[in-house]
Amino acid sequence: VQLQASGGGLVQAGGSLRLSCELSGRIRSIAAMGWYRQAPGKERELVAIITRDGGTNYAESVKGRFTISRDNAGNTVFLQMNSLKPEDTAYYYCNADFMHYGRSSPSIRWGQGTLVTVSS
Repeated sequence: VQLQASGGGLVQAGGSLRLSCELSGRIRSIAAMGWYRQAPGKERELVAIITRDGGTNYAESVKGRFTISRDNAGNTVFLQMNSLKPEDTAYYYCNADFMHYGRSSPSIRWGQGTLVTVSS
């Protein structure tokens, strides 16, 4: 099973970026996928999450600016980030909570971080 993230980069304040994350492999079901971020010197924090039934949850700091969504297959999630601010600068990590074929307990997988830099 692999979790591949992409889409980071450098953008000016007020700009937009879209992150993508694909979960691939022998997956039986996905309970939730989400995005976390970690800025230098800070702890990793939840940015947004989307559950199997389509429910979403956002950090207060990104509400109204970021939108999490997924494709029809449900194994790729997107994070549309608008009105970016310098304080959004961080490594963004994709996370998946899923059931693997042949296993009876859920698995958690982290993708590699993708750097988002917002210049003022």
